[in-house]
Amino acid sequence: MISRKMLSFALLLALAPLSEAMASAESVDTAVAIAPSADLGAATPAAPTAASADCSRGFLSRFVAAYREDAQPADSNAPAPARRAMDAPFSSPPFPNSEWQLGGVDTPIGVPNTNSPGPLERAMGCNRLGRWMQDNRIDVYGWFNPSANLSTSEHTNYPLSYATRPNRVEFDQFLFRIQRVPDTVQTDHIDWGFHFDDLYGYDYHYTTMKGVTSDQLLDNPRPNSALNGKVYGNDPMIAFVSLYIPWVAQGMVITAGRYLSLPDIEAQFSPENYLLTHSILYTVDAYTNMGIITSTKLNDQWTLQLGVHGGDDSAIWDSTSRLTGQACVRWVSKSNNDMLYPCVESYNNDRQTYNNLQEFVMTWGHRFTPDVHMLTEAYYLYVKDQALVTGPGQSQAPTGKPGYPLGQAPDFPLGNNPAYGIVNYFNIQLSPKAYVSIRNEFYKDQDGQRTGFATRYSSHTVGMTYWVSPDLEVRPELRYEYAYDFPAYDGGLKNHQATALIDAILHY
Repeated sequence: MISRKMLSFALLLALAPLSEAMASAESVDTAVAIAPSADLGAATPAAPTAASADCSRGFLSRFVAAYREDAQPADSNAPAPARRAMDAPFSSPPFPNSEWQLGGVDTPIGVPNTNSPGPLERAMGCNRLGRWMQDNRIDVYGWFNPSANLSTSEHTNYPLSYATRPNRVEFDQFLFRIQRVPDTVQTDHIDWGFHFDDLYGYDYHYTTMKGVTSDQLLDNPRPNSALNGKVYGNDPMIAFVSLYIPWVAQGMVITAGRYLSLPDIEAQFSPENYLLTHSILYTVDAYTNMGIITSTKLNDQWTLQLGVHGGDDSAIWDSTSRLTGQACVRWVSKSNNDMLYPCVESYNNDRQTYNNLQEFVMTWGHRFTPDVHMLTEAYYLYVKDQALVTGPGQSQAPTGKPGYPLGQAPDFPLGNNPAYGIVNYFNIQLSPKAYVSIRNEFYKDQDGQRTGFATRYSSHTVGMTYWVSPDLEVRPELRYEYAYDFPAYDGGLKNHQATALIDAILHY
């Protein structure tokens, strides 16, 4: 079943050897054409060819060789690419990112694309398709991400995410990505890009957008499972085009399509998170938007973002979509030690439809040293008139509320149904291959509209990420959480939950 869903990856693997066969005649002709040059004198010995670039080998042989090469020490003297921005505040790896966060773009304006070609992309370098992609700066890569957890809960780990099914091994996500990142370092011409991600696995339960393959989740009720929907599903979760215009201020990028919600510390993609699990704050806020957003670099300290989208997690063609405004500002101190990112993620002052949030977010980052930094995010959000909404995935009352038996709470009050949250990440680099992250959060779901339970929560997590090689990272984690006003864990049976988890991310 899983192999059928990995069509994109399989197609590339199939096309690669075919392209090589088509290119073989070219290789012979080229060899014949350059043979007479041997008569011109002794040639300088050529540098040894890496096994992953040795076109006399087959595709699979080069693919495996790329993993072996990545396991060798990297060249510490390799020149850094040019950039038109402040220095990167952190090292990546081991951290998930080397830049202060900025949503809606693949890289902040003036920052180069530092993605090194992965094993798949390098193995494709000997065929027409691979060479064409390299010549046009098109990257193709992705990852596999399984996990395992032990939990004090028996029925569900929710609102822990994404490892919601307790005491089991889980196939979290397989991601296929193809993208072209605009060159925003240069300032002499307009450039363009695109980004497409396809995700398959258990994590689709959280990433799904209404109107985009959402029938897998919404039309498959599973009352005896941790979450509704098919166990594993597919989500083409990112699909946008981008245009870079260097002459607007110090550069503007226009992004149009489906993109990640802007302000969060965390992201849907496993390698882009400090920890294996997600905060409660992140679990129940916006995931993706579909619309248009501009990101304009005013100078090295200030970036302005303005946009419109169709409402959180709703496709613009779906009946639940509402025209929604979006505005954010990112400020970075001249010392590069502090970052503020206030953001109106979504505002339209309309009633709840599917996930029609009104969300206001502030993120602060502080760097103590190049090896130690922290990130703090706080938000206030609400939906209007949840009790009046009908349709798949909607309820008119919380599952649990203080003073009422489980499942017998009254309807949500009319008007605003709010939630408040704050989360802090404290991150310490141990070595070029490892870091530890400590996360503490507090969350108040006032009416129970976000989590299903009207209660206050706290969660406390410590985890480590270790890069075995540039292609393999392992993340063990311990987490404890508590619900203060109602037993919100294990489906409404417990006030607290402890989990031990581990996952692996294999990049290709």
